[in-house]
Amino acid sequence: MPRIQLTGTLICANDEQAAIVATHLPRHIELTRAEAGCIRFDVTSTADPLVWDVAELFATEQAFRAHQERVAASEWGSVTAGIERKYVIAELAD
Repeated sequence: MPRIQLTGTLICANDEQAAIVATHLPRHIELTRAEAGCIRFDVTSTADPLVWDVAELFATEQAFRAHQERVAASEWGSVTAGIERKYVIAELAD
């Protein structure tokens, strides 16, 4: 079964959006890393204070889908809904 990798960037339009990310990101990371099937979940700041690098790795497509569903219904999903995301999702062979 292939693993699912997501890489890309979270791009805030302004300082207000960046403050929302900074406030809610620690809990989002904590909850995601505790999910079944989460192998790696890193969201790191860049030299640009409005941009974060995102790297995720899930053991299965099912685990990745469950993560996406949880996030959509979460506080993080709600408060960051308007923030731009540029992601690439790939299947990795075992």
